[in-house]
Amino acid sequence: QAQLVESGGDLVQPGGSLRLSCAASGFTFDRYHMSWYRQAPGKERELVALITSSGGSTHYADSVKGRFTISRDNAENTVYLQMNSLKPEDTAVYCCNARGEFYNYWGQGTQVTVSS
Repeated sequence: QAQLVESGGDLVQPGGSLRLSCAASGFTFDRYHMSWYRQAPGKERELVALITSSGGSTHYADSVKGRFTISRDNAENTVYLQMNSLKPEDTAVYCCNARGEFYNYWGQGTQVTVSS
C-alpha cells in the first residue's frame, strides 16, 4: 500500500535551517505531483510548496518564497523541503502529499518548532 514517511522535523532557533524529507513507497512516485503542507495549532492547513511530477515546476506560498526550496529525487522516491531563515511563525506540523490522476496520499507529518 502507498506510504509517505516524513522526517527531519526538530526544534530550531529563529534564523536556523532544517531539511525535511518524505520517503514514498507503494506507488509510482514519478507520476505524482508532490507537495508540503503545514498546520499550526488553531489554524487551517496550508500549502507550503509543490513540485510537479517531473520536477520541472515548483510553486510556493508567499510566506515562504525565497526561504524554502522544494526538490525531489525520483530515483530515490523522496521529496525534500529545505527551510532556511526560519521564523517562529513557521512552527507547525509539516506533512507531505502525493497527488496523482486518481489517488491522493498523505503522510503522518513531522513537527517543526522555531523558538529561542
